[in-house]
Amino acid sequence: MTQVVENLVRNAIEHGDDEVTIAVGPLRDRAGFYVEDDGPGIPAEDRAAVFEQGHTTAEDGSGFGLSIVESIVEAHGWDIEVAESAAGGARFEILTSPHAQPFGPADPA
Repeated sequence: MTQVVENLVRNAIEHGDDEVTIAVGPLRDRAGFYVEDDGPGIPAEDRAAVFEQGHTTAEDGSGFGLSIVESIVEAHGWDIEVAESAAGGARFEILTSPHAQPFGPADPA
């Protein structure tokens, strides 16, 4: 998962303006995390294409970062979704399996 976080943060820094937000916790009744930026965002009609191998809008991008992210996330049985951030930029949400145990109080030691 280190590679997932690294790629998402790098992508947010490259495409965002000044702010990158990372949050962990419940997302739509599932556990997960998101990385979002305050850049120009990704139009809804282009969101599926960002995970295609070789797809890039950056001059010096390889187009493999988000493809790798999707592969790792799906190998864990999780989901990845692209949305618009509150600031209008891109938001990548990683959601655990719908069958995973929800977060709750820690077991006493």
